[in-house]
Amino acid sequence: MTATTLSAPPRVEYDLIKAHSLAAIVTLIISAVFGAIVALKFTYPDFLGSYPWATWGRLRYDHTQGILWGWLCNGFLATLYHLVPRLADRPVTSRRLGWALFWLWNLGVVLSGWSLVLAGFDHWLVAAKPLAWTEFPAVTNIVTEFCLALWFVQFILPLLKPIPGGLYVSAWYIIGGGVFSFLSFPIGSLVPELVPGALGAAFSGLWIHDAVGLLVTPFSLAIAYALIPAVTRRPIYSHFLSMIGFWGLFFVYPLTGTHHYVYSSLPMDTQKAAIVASVYQGADVILVVTNLLMSLGGQGAAVLKDIPLRYVWTGIIFYLLVSLQGSFQALMPVQALVHFTDWKIAHSHLAMLGFATFVAAGGIAHAWQRVPGVRYNATAMAWSYWLIGTGLLVMFFDLTAAGLVEAHLWESGSPWMDSVRAVASYWAFRDASAAPVLAGFLAFLLGLTTGPAAASETAESSPEPLSPGELVAVGAHPVAGE
Repeated sequence: MTATTLSAPPRVEYDLIKAHSLAAIVTLIISAVFGAIVALKFTYPDFLGSYPWATWGRLRYDHTQGILWGWLCNGFLATLYHLVPRLADRPVTSRRLGWALFWLWNLGVVLSGWSLVLAGFDHWLVAAKPLAWTEFPAVTNIVTEFCLALWFVQFILPLLKPIPGGLYVSAWYIIGGGVFSFLSFPIGSLVPELVPGALGAAFSGLWIHDAVGLLVTPFSLAIAYALIPAVTRRPIYSHFLSMIGFWGLFFVYPLTGTHHYVYSSLPMDTQKAAIVASVYQGADVILVVTNLLMSLGGQGAAVLKDIPLRYVWTGIIFYLLVSLQGSFQALMPVQALVHFTDWKIAHSHLAMLGFATFVAAGGIAHAWQRVPGVRYNATAMAWSYWLIGTGLLVMFFDLTAAGLVEAHLWESGSPWMDSVRAVASYWAFRDASAAPVLAGFLAFLLGLTTGPAAASETAESSPEPLSPGELVAVGAHPVAGE
């Protein structure tokens, strides 16, 4: 590694970083409250039972959609405004477009989606859809697709222009995530509405995994690959392995979604192909995580000291665990045992609250620290890390155990209600785990809004690779194809 004189970055839209960061944490807290109410309804079925808007189904839809479109996507957008000017060596396309995208995203996608789901309309255009991870109504989906096109204009076009030193791997993931999400979202959210039966379910299954694999994962890995060399001032371990991991993700992941329909009426060859793809995807994740962790070799002190990096490191560990778990549970004997049990709820929380949330939180905090004049409270940030992590692990192990109890009773042929009574205490424990998680989210908000304003100036004075050429200088080596 060679020390270099770092130049000022191209114009960065700091106001949009702030706006999307605050929108992310506010929508996260609201979504988590929806989720906590949904969880309480397992323990207290009559809780808010007299209000149609507060029924379990509507609140669960708003919980999952709020996490995806409100929390994670606002977090990704905030981080993209920090990363893209540095990766492209030029500003994003337009400040005005950025504000239009901000309001359209948060009012036209998140707020309208929540409101329409709670209202419970019947017309197909404004009614909630029974499709996993795309429950918002069709009219909201149309706005979402338009916004994804704006993502392309705002962030990807600058990366497609000639860049000194070539594309760094984070730019590859941003381009891949933007393009594949734009293409796969309408296939998964609108086609199942038009194609009935098992074929429609197959398309729905694709989006269930594409939402995680082609939207959440690429942007999370873009953050991880950018933040590690930026904080440690050391190169990533292998640019070659980063490219193998990139192509492995986009070639294999779109094939895995059908493993949600193992033992269904879909052709068995299709189901087996999805299982094989799931196993290959696990191998690809091992490769990616190995590259990221080797890049952090000998950097334990930096991980402990820098809270955003600690968030990202933890997210990487969760990425490995949840991916290996996903490959394992895609196998037919395991699927026969745990399908429809709380094991799957534990798995989905490890993916979205563990892997994705921890990496997104690290990206937001890292970008926020570098916005001139903002407040930053490191103590609150440290508390948020431990509270969210503790709550997540309690929830994960509790629901995993509940899932195994349910699986055992269902396999034994016991009456359904026996399994409900058997896991009632597990559900109550899950309710309690929501407390530290919600407290952690509030601490994260305090971390962004309290503390000395001078902290941002300190962060600004801490140099990081700012452009592709400077990423080369610290050894991150963005040159494609090497």
